[in-house]
Amino acid sequence: MVVTTLQSWPEPVVRVQSLSDSGINAIPECYIKPIYDRPSGLDLQSKEANIPLIDLANLDSDDPATRKTTMDLISAACCEWGFFQVTNHGVSHRLMESTRRIWREFFHLPIHMKQEYANTPTTYEGYGSRLGVAKGAKLDWSDYFFLHLMPASMRDERKWPAQPLSCRELVGEYNEEVMKLCDRLMKVFSLNLGLEEDYLQNAFGGDEIGASLRVNFYPKCPQPDLTLGISPHSDPGGITILLPDDHVSGLQVRKDDAWVTVKPIPNAFIINLADQLEVISNAKYRSVEHRVVVNSNEERVSLAFFYNPRGDILIQPAKQLITNEEPALYPSMTFNEYRTFIRLNGLHGKSQVDSLKSPR
Repeated sequence: MVVTTLQSWPEPVVRVQSLSDSGINAIPECYIKPIYDRPSGLDLQSKEANIPLIDLANLDSDDPATRKTTMDLISAACCEWGFFQVTNHGVSHRLMESTRRIWREFFHLPIHMKQEYANTPTTYEGYGSRLGVAKGAKLDWSDYFFLHLMPASMRDERKWPAQPLSCRELVGEYNEEVMKLCDRLMKVFSLNLGLEEDYLQNAFGGDEIGASLRVNFYPKCPQPDLTLGISPHSDPGGITILLPDDHVSGLQVRKDDAWVTVKPIPNAFIINLADQLEVISNAKYRSVEHRVVVNSNEERVSLAFFYNPRGDILIQPAKQLITNEEPALYPSMTFNEYRTFIRLNGLHGKSQVDSLKSPR
């Protein structure tokens, strides 16, 4: 039944970039968010604030106190923010810049070349402009390209853009380097939770974890106060490694019922914890609601690398973290079962993970 539902989009797909390039002065009704979801003037013009910034080079310090301080900073960021930025992360700055640039070039190719990669709801892989199959849904002001990276059985490089010429090569290299960063972070998260170093990696499927890339393109918008580039949501998977635009902000993180606009640091990644880590940590770690605002003056490109559990493996709170005083808050569920909710319904805050949570 679900497979049938996901076979095609409920309405003709319109490319947001084409709308923007057409010179319209008012956005179509389907992009206008309900009043309670619209960015306020304060949101759009607020002074940019930063989530925690952590230098990962300090994890390799010869000074035990420096290493412990860095571990503690990461732990606090995971528990209090669910977001942080990292520098000295081991990924080449050249590779980061080249990968971001090549994807910007892709989105500026002629539409007929991009349409060769048009996606369907079945896997979302390819060139897309909407999430969820609800007819008449309010849409986000963005286009994207989604592709599978891991496991190898899911990867089909023929579905990756052949133009620009170096795109496939850069995607492969970028995948390898960011995977190393994810593996390192997973060990740190495990140790900070009081678990064995490889616990989270094994809970995600060991060598058969999932990874995918969503490249987001946010065109200029004539009415940025009425819409969003991405609606409020928490990510469904494990970790998201975000390479933001290097010259314009857009990401906002919910903190204490307010939206904090994140200012990207040059050559840094933004790390955010997703729902499956909240589940395994039994809510000691937080997946946090976030959204993207757009503007009328500049377009934006960002790359979201998703590091996820294997689709068919049961995800549940770690038994070592369960006590009589702190019982398991979430039922067991495979990641495939979990993300079907989002494929059907689109992005709706933290409604999925919160709906599963038992009261303490």
